Amino acid sequence: MEKVVRQINIGLNAHEAFDTFVNNFNDWWPKEYTWSKDSLEEIKIETKIDGLCTEIGPYGFRCDWGRVTDYIPGKTIRFTWQIGPEREPVPNPEKAGHVTLDFHMKGNDRTAIELKHVDFYKYGEQGSEYCKMMGSDQGWKYILDCFKNYCSERR
Repeated sequence: MEKVVRQINIGLNAHEAFDTFVNNFNDWWPKEYTWSKDSLEEIKIETKIDGLCTEIGPYGFRCDWGRVTDYIPGKTIRFTWQIGPEREPVPNPEKAGHVTLDFHMKGNDRTAIELKHVDFYKYGEQGSEYCKMMGSDQGWKYILDCFKNYCSERR
């Protein structure tokens, strides 16, 4: 099974890192990874099981790009990744991958975050190439680096 696994270390405790990830999502998520780009008004994750992952663009345009499937504050968040290989919305969650982030304490002020993006086969024929792209330096590595930089700037 194809998957992407990435890890980063953040200079915050696990609860702070988790809260920053979900509650400041709009502040750190790279705009180039949205449909609205520079016109983005808001991107957020509702912090509950079945919460929506939503982007609000110009003129109130809304696109839901996932749904939270597991939520343990300070520890784990899992959501569907309803964005296809061509960056198109995937309305049916049965045809989407899943992203899980686990936050592990490494001392009082360090957290190891492990990201797993799985189920690329659900994206169809392009799933393998999509996995390679999200596993590249321009994929999840870049996104997690944006989060790490945001956390560093806040200290």
